[in-house]
Amino acid sequence: MIPVTSRFSQHIAVFGLGGSGRATAHALIAGGAKVTGWDDNADSRSQAANENVPIADLATADWSDFSALVLSPGIPLTHPTPHPVVTCAVDADCSVIGDIELLTENIKAAVLIGITGTNGKSTTSALLHHVLQTSGVAVQIGGNFGPPALGLNPPTANETVVLELSSYQLDLTHAATFDIAVLLNVTPDHLDRHGGMADYVAAKKRIFRTDPGTGRQIAVIGIDDEYGQDAMRELAGDNSWQVIPVSIENPVVEGISVIDGELHDADGNTCKIGHIRALRGRHNWQNAATAWAVARTRGLTPAQIAKAFKTYPGLPHRLEAFDEIDGIRYINDSKATNGEAAARAISSFANVYWIAGGVAKEDGLVPTVPYLKHVRHAFLIGESADAFATMLEGEVPVTISGDLATAVKDAQRSVAKDEDRYPDAPVVLLSPACAAFDQYENFMQRGDHFRDLVAALQTEGEP
Repeated sequence: MIPVTSRFSQHIAVFGLGGSGRATAHALIAGGAKVTGWDDNADSRSQAANENVPIADLATADWSDFSALVLSPGIPLTHPTPHPVVTCAVDADCSVIGDIELLTENIKAAVLIGITGTNGKSTTSALLHHVLQTSGVAVQIGGNFGPPALGLNPPTANETVVLELSSYQLDLTHAATFDIAVLLNVTPDHLDRHGGMADYVAAKKRIFRTDPGTGRQIAVIGIDDEYGQDAMRELAGDNSWQVIPVSIENPVVEGISVIDGELHDADGNTCKIGHIRALRGRHNWQNAATAWAVARTRGLTPAQIAKAFKTYPGLPHRLEAFDEIDGIRYINDSKATNGEAAARAISSFANVYWIAGGVAKEDGLVPTVPYLKHVRHAFLIGESADAFATMLEGEVPVTISGDLATAVKDAQRSVAKDEDRYPDAPVVLLSPACAAFDQYENFMQRGDHFRDLVAALQTEGEP
């Protein structure tokens, strides 16, 4: 735990008592603050109370006594409407912040790396952590991936802290700065929570806040979309920043690029990554190029980074090739919760039996259209099934399976029917392009269920 001494003697409200909220409450108390916590969920309140977090209903509290509200990033800040507790804080002229703000107030000697983007945040964060750790660099990882930020160990001088940062977390920062700030990509997502694309992009760009009290900061920016290009142009003329562009579309003279699976950097180094299974797909080329750029700024050699890439195990639910039955490969990409992520998955294979559907995002299936030639059949589940069927009409054969268990069996039968029609090995790909909340608690539970269903297929096939 990292004690929050910056708020010593202040009375801080903590709303949202999940893992990060409870970690925040404990860190504040350890730093000498007075804490009052609340959660709309009774079980969460009970768990926090059992951990000696003081509990009181913040909706009826006297807000004149509070110095700040620390809000869980999952709770609406501005859109669709602010949570009533947020309104109480704003009306009392009380700042609304998140745990990332408190973290940056209380660790000054560490090297802070913030990583954001619509897609690829977790993989890039985990890959960078793996590269640094296996190369002997003192490093911790947390934030939106891994332990809550304030649940990390107090970092030693010059230790590296890798933070995956969502747009929700960045929206709750006001002064937080990062020694190395990474923007992977930006495509439409979470627009209901930000009120539109402009505010979503603005939240992402908070990662590039300048700290005049430090040396030159480093920005690593994916420039294959217009928002990354805009961010690069904005920072290019600011002497506070060293900008390293990353592209998987075009060679970049002063940055990092990956062309046909081979990485090139500005120093003339190369690394073949196209054949590394855990980095399959063009989107993972961007993740690897970004990790390479950051690792080089931390003093690692090309040989160290290339060696670490080869031992990276990958993450569950992200193009996870977890089984093969009768020549059919099963790929769990449950983390693909928007159309752009699903498009990247589909483009990685040639003979796809695609399971998609759930709670659709703003981009729907539009980003997948250029890659539908890879899809032999689509099996649709969840509340978006009918709408997706209409979108795919005339493009690929469609079956409305309804639920994941039915979709897995429908896909198996379809592959058997198409046997020997296509030269490439068939892939049953769960890449939903949707959130999971209509049928599951989260994308992890959906991916775990997919694995279990495939394991059952194997058992059913045994004599």
